[in-house]
Amino acid sequence: MNVVKETWQVSVAWFEQYPQLELAAGLAILLTLAAISNYILKRVLIRTLISWLRRFSTDEEKVGMHTSIVARLANVLPAIVLSFGVALVPNMPDVMITIVKNVTNAFIILTIAMAISGFLTLVNASYERRPDANRKPIKGYIQILTIVVYIVAAILIIATLIDRSPLILLSGLGAMAAVLMLVFQDTLLSLVASMQISSGDLIRVGDWVEMPDANADGDVIDLALHTVKIQNWDKTITSVPTRRFITTGFKNWRGMQESGGRRIVRSLMLDQQTIGFIDQEELESLQRFNLLKDYLDEKLQEISEWNKELADAGKEVVNTRRVTNIGTFRAYVQRYLESHPGIHQEMTLLVRQRDPTPQGLPLQIYAFTNTVKWAEYEGIQSDIFDHLLAILPEFGLSVFQNPTGRDISQLAAIIPPSKN
Repeated sequence: MNVVKETWQVSVAWFEQYPQLELAAGLAILLTLAAISNYILKRVLIRTLISWLRRFSTDEEKVGMHTSIVARLANVLPAIVLSFGVALVPNMPDVMITIVKNVTNAFIILTIAMAISGFLTLVNASYERRPDANRKPIKGYIQILTIVVYIVAAILIIATLIDRSPLILLSGLGAMAAVLMLVFQDTLLSLVASMQISSGDLIRVGDWVEMPDANADGDVIDLALHTVKIQNWDKTITSVPTRRFITTGFKNWRGMQESGGRRIVRSLMLDQQTIGFIDQEELESLQRFNLLKDYLDEKLQEISEWNKELADAGKEVVNTRRVTNIGTFRAYVQRYLESHPGIHQEMTLLVRQRDPTPQGLPLQIYAFTNTVKWAEYEGIQSDIFDHLLAILPEFGLSVFQNPTGRDISQLAAIIPPSKN
C-alpha cells in the first residue's frame, strides 16, 4: 500500500509540473466517463425496455417510438456527468467551467423538449389507432402543445446560455406581443379553425370533400393544424389551409355515405315530335308489359268513366281523354325503378317532366341507389338508362339528337335531286 501511495504522490507531483498536461488528462478522463455512462445506459436501459415492451405489444412501430424517446432521455446522463465533473478538472479556467455548464444544461433542456415532443407524437399515433379517431382528431392540438414545448425550451435555453433568469426574457415578451402575433398569425388562425372544425364535426379523415376554389375533390387523408391534405380522384394531393374550411364554402359528402344511398339525377331528352296518343293496336302491344298491366287497366277504366260523362260531346274524339305514349312511358319508368333491386325504395323516387327545351323534352329520373360505392353506383345508373334507351321505340318514342352527317345523307337519298 505504501508503494502505491508513494507512486500516486509522485505521479501527482509530476503532473503538477505540467498543468496543461494535467488539464488534458482531466478532460480525457471526464469525456471517457461520460461516454461510458452513455454506452452502459443505452445498452442496458434500451435493451431492457425493448424486451419488456415486446411482452405486451407486437406493434414494432410503437416499440420503436418508445425506444427513441428513451434513447433521447439517455443522452441526459452524460450531459449531467460533464456538467458536474467539469468543475473537478484541475486547472480548468472558471470561464470554461461556466461555458461548459451552460452548454450542457441547454443541451439537457433541448433533449427533454425533444423527448416530450416524441411522447406527444406517440400519444397521437396511439389515438389514431382508435376506431373513432377520425371523428375527433387531436393532431392539431398535439402540434400546438409541441410548439408551446419548444417555445418554452427556447426561452430556457437562451436564459441558460446567457446565464440569466428566464423571468428577464419573459418580461420583455410583453413588448414583443404585437410582433409575435404577426409572426404566428397563421398558427393562431389555424388553431381557431381547428377548434371550430372539431367542435362542429365539419370534416373527418376519410371524408369525401369537394372545394372547387382550391381544385380539391377527393378524400381527406390528413387533418393537421395548418393544412388539410386531400387526395383527389386522380391521385394528386391538394393541401388546403385549415382556416379555409371556415371562411370558404365546401361540400362534404359524408351525409350521402352515411345515408346508404346515392342520388341519381339524369334526364332522357325525348324528341317532342314523337309524342302522341296511343291507338288500339299500340295499346294491345303495350299490354304485354307486366309492369304496365295494372296501370293500363286502371287508366283505361278512369278514362272510360270520364268519357261517358261527356254525353254527346264524347262522340268527337278531340273532346275525349286518351292514353299518351309519353304518359305510359313515364308510368313504365316509375314502376321499373320501383322493382329495380339496385334502387333504394325508402328514399325519394320521382319520374317527372321538366320544361321543354330546344334539345327535347326532359324526362328526369330522381332516385337513389342502395349503395354508395362509386363503381356500383355507376353500374346501376348505366344499366337503368341502357334499358330505358333500348325500350323507347316500343312506346313510339325516340331521344333527341342533333342532326349528323348520316342524317343529312339519308335525307338527300330520299329527296329527289332538283331538275334546275
